[in-house]
Amino acid sequence: MRNAGTDDHALPLTEGLPAPAEELPTPAEGVPVPADGRPARSETSLAGSGDPLPRSGDPLVRLARVVSEVLAPAVLVAFLLLAVGWHAGNTPGVSRWWGLPGALFAAVIPLGYVLHGVRSGRFTDHHIPERADRRIPLLFGTASLICGLLLLIALGAPRDVLALLVAGGAGLAVFAAVTHWWKMSIHAGVAAGTVAALTAVHGPIALLGVPLVLLGCWARVKLTAHTRAQVVVGALVGALIAGTVFPLLR
Repeated sequence: MRNAGTDDHALPLTEGLPAPAEELPTPAEGVPVPADGRPARSETSLAGSGDPLPRSGDPLVRLARVVSEVLAPAVLVAFLLLAVGWHAGNTPGVSRWWGLPGALFAAVIPLGYVLHGVRSGRFTDHHIPERADRRIPLLFGTASLICGLLLLIALGAPRDVLALLVAGGAGLAVFAAVTHWWKMSIHAGVAAGTVAALTAVHGPIALLGVPLVLLGCWARVKLTAHTRAQVVVGALVGALIAGTVFPLLR
């Protein structure tokens, strides 16, 4: 006998309840899982080559990082301006320290802008590995350099220092334009340009710095910050600009 009020077509117990959430695929063993539960994406080269990022424990990677810091663009620009300014002081009555204000506007102030961007979270580090983030710092550096150039012209700085600032501004403009489409290596460009400018001042003896240019190019490729093509083209462009504009104007 059926109980009164019992429906012959009773609803299933699960009917009317919300459907279970779609299960996410289980990540492979050894793949880190972030807080949202989704498998992490693999990290690849910031140079756009698709190569994996280098292992931090590799001694060659540690060496490449040290080389990248020692031969950083701001370091080389400051050194070059001080060296050229000191050489200009060989002329009687000319101070040997004209490169100091040039280094302030061409290297220190632009680097300060980048470091501020790193602290505020706009840039990941002071080498600005993301191509899309590079254009504004390059334009800022160009503007700072132009301000320094105008000030030094007004103060009567020696022609060598002024010519070097003009060459540096030309290089920044070219790299700022190219970086919109391609991540040409600024490290390589400044290193090669430094050797080219020193060769114009001191002669062939400055070509002893070429191995350092090659070392810097190796470091950027080793860190997968650039491809081989990006460091080669960057070095050629830097050497061409410094080796033509600077000698013509000095």
